[in-house]
Amino acid sequence: MFREADTTLVGLCVGTTKISVIVAQRDLRMREKVQVIGIGTAPSDGIRKGLIVNLEQAVQSVRSAVYDAETIVGFDLKRAVVSFNAVDVKSISSNAMVSVGRNARPVPVQVDDVERIIENAQNGISYPNDKLALHAIPVRYYIDGTAVDAPLSMTGMVLQMDMHTVTVPLTHAQNVVNCVKRAGVDVEGLVIKPISSALGALMDEEMQVGAISICIGGGTTGVTLYKEGRPIKIGIIPIGGDHITNDLATVLRLPLKKAEEIKKRIFVSEDDHIAVTPRGQSERIISPNKVLEIISSRIEELFVDHVASIVSEHDVKLFPAGIILSGGVARTPGIDGLLSKVFKMPVRVADPQEYYQMPPGRDIASYVNAVGTIRYILNKERNPFSFIDAPKSVWDRGFAPIPRQSRETSEERRFSGGQSTTGQGIGDTVVNYTKNAWGKLKEVFKELF
Repeated sequence: MFREADTTLVGLCVGTTKISVIVAQRDLRMREKVQVIGIGTAPSDGIRKGLIVNLEQAVQSVRSAVYDAETIVGFDLKRAVVSFNAVDVKSISSNAMVSVGRNARPVPVQVDDVERIIENAQNGISYPNDKLALHAIPVRYYIDGTAVDAPLSMTGMVLQMDMHTVTVPLTHAQNVVNCVKRAGVDVEGLVIKPISSALGALMDEEMQVGAISICIGGGTTGVTLYKEGRPIKIGIIPIGGDHITNDLATVLRLPLKKAEEIKKRIFVSEDDHIAVTPRGQSERIISPNKVLEIISSRIEELFVDHVASIVSEHDVKLFPAGIILSGGVARTPGIDGLLSKVFKMPVRVADPQEYYQMPPGRDIASYVNAVGTIRYILNKERNPFSFIDAPKSVWDRGFAPIPRQSRETSEERRFSGGQSTTGQGIGDTVVNYTKNAWGKLKEVFKELF
């Protein structure tokens, strides 16, 4: 039987419609190679548009998904890297330059030089104290004007860097951490969902030549623009599959539950008609073409009015690989053709990357984000400079994970309807957060090197 150890990677994805937990096992001979050994899911309760609106319900959903994954892999999961969404996400570009030469002679770039240029780039941007600079992403380094991927140990006089910083509301991140820890899982790291979705959907070649990753989830749509292997723009739009459900319910005069059933059926149905019987009404026959027309109208509005405004900041010629779609709504029949006409560029629907060998039934677009969380962990291990995250002390409120009962006891409580033990509330402590938190980057680098 497996035991959770350094050979195990766990990603936990907090979504509007479902919580996903993905567990991967390292190859003991090749640590960079992993095999997915289990995926657990549970419907999301207490979460709306990617945000936690009812903490206790959200905690129960996370517990259920973790238990589902534990049942498959056969051991308890104690820690995870968590991907989540947020509103008011800002994508900020900055640059910096430092001298590395000594006595007018070029010298190799050292860790201290990289620390200095990262701090200088961060000092070049401003954001309110209630925002968290979750990711600082070096887009490109330059040594004496020449672009390089990894500057360490390369010789030069001047080091320059273009940086991309992603900020989110601090309280959103802390609420997610509090929720997961109350479910009994320690949070090792955080990643914003558009990044994890892009990592799960895009092939290396697409990232390099330029591509646009768009993940349409239940309550939000994440957009990430990739060029030369790095994300150069990230955005989250508070519109997703739930809005399609509401449109179907309104136009077809159906309860939300029936509208959701029809939306899911149209993704896979090849029937000539859909028969529905709302409570208190006689059976009605609905044309799939009518359903698709409603879905297409909402999708076209989403992309023309919202996604286009993000993409239009850059020349679409920079992204010859086109648009790569993921998320549950990406399974809508004909969505690739519709978007190809709107943006006049190639569009494909993503599946999780093949080398992760997803279990049957989970190798579809709606599980791309889970795979991307594992890839995010591996990328940071291979290259600590790929994503420089805010120190854990900034977003971790200091609560220890609340111990969970054994899987057998949890199963008994789940069927008996027993209530879980709760820990301290959200407002029990206050975290002093200032922009000077980035000064703690040196502590991070000392741990890495």
